[in-house]
Amino acid sequence: QVQLVESGGGLVQAGDSLRLSCVASGRTFSLYAMGWFRQTPGKEREFVTAIRWNSGTTDYGDSVKGRFTISKDNAKNTVYLQMNSLQPEDTAAYYCAATNARAFLSLRRSYNYWGQGTQVTVFS
Repeated sequence: QVQLVESGGGLVQAGDSLRLSCVASGRTFSLYAMGWFRQTPGKEREFVTAIRWNSGTTDYGDSVKGRFTISKDNAKNTVYLQMNSLQPEDTAAYYCAATNARAFLSLRRSYNYWGQGTQVTVFS
């Protein structure tokens, strides 16, 4: 089992930056990748970004390319999401996810571990 705990959400103004963190604990040696999804009420959970644990290669959703950056600290079992130039449409609950499987990382069903979510609200 792997446990994920997110932190760093908050209320910011459009154009501001925010950094989310996700700490993994438990059987982290088995992880293939970690990612971030986001969700607003009444909508599907949307892929934001993912990073492969060993190679460090990354994937990004089209809506955040060039603004968001995912990074990791293997020693701390932590993944970060740096969000720049935030816009009101980025408002959502952000969820950290992790997977043991070599799967399509943009798909929600590829992940078997999830955090509890952290709220990001951007006002104009």
